[in-house]
Amino acid sequence: MNNNFPRIITLLRKEKGLSQKQVAADLQISQALLSHYEKGIRECGLDFVVKVADYYGVSCDYLLGRTPDRNGATLTVEDLPEPDAAGKDNTYRGSLLPTLNKKLIANSLNVVFDILQKDGNKGLTTEVSAYLMLSVYKMLRTLYSANPKNPQGMFAAPTTTQQGLSSAAQIIAETNAACLASGNRLGKQEGLSPEEAPYLTPELISEQYPLFATSLYNLVQNAENRMGFRHPSK
Repeated sequence: MNNNFPRIITLLRKEKGLSQKQVAADLQISQALLSHYEKGIRECGLDFVVKVADYYGVSCDYLLGRTPDRNGATLTVEDLPEPDAAGKDNTYRGSLLPTLNKKLIANSLNVVFDILQKDGNKGLTTEVSAYLMLSVYKMLRTLYSANPKNPQGMFAAPTTTQQGLSSAAQIIAETNAACLASGNRLGKQEGLSPEEAPYLTPELISEQYPLFATSLYNLVQNAENRMGFRHPSK
């Protein structure tokens, strides 16, 4: 089997507030055997995986950790909705701040990923994307964990260690991206060549990204304000 199966079947049972005794009876096995499955001491057969999937209403792929989607769905680019699919003028109740910050970040990311696309360096794109995904992941877990009653079944990393591990993974991604961006080789991946390295100035950014440049400049200013560097008023 794999290391995911014991963890996931334990989380699913606890989410539903069921005892090992009850689940074992429902699945027609002994409580001792279920305990061994949940602890990873023994491996079950595929027929039991199917039975557990039916019992909890999830897919076998989810039980085996092959997909984070409980129904077993996998995504393609075509499946992903556009960021503003919920509505172009969508705002959040009570405050415009989330909407403003969302637009600043999303518009700035348009610039970042367009630069990556022009560079054409797969490794650099992978590392930059990993860094940004980890940023979202970390903040999602912070919000998700605000209520201790929320089930943790959608996460593989334990609550007790995820913060340090995600920060470490983010630092590695940032280091790898810096290595590739400076033209150095990283494993089998070639670094960014001088010809691929983007030439950028504030004027060029405004010219090439007229819709997003203002958002980008505001994001830079806000970020550096948080770092203690105040931009002079214009």
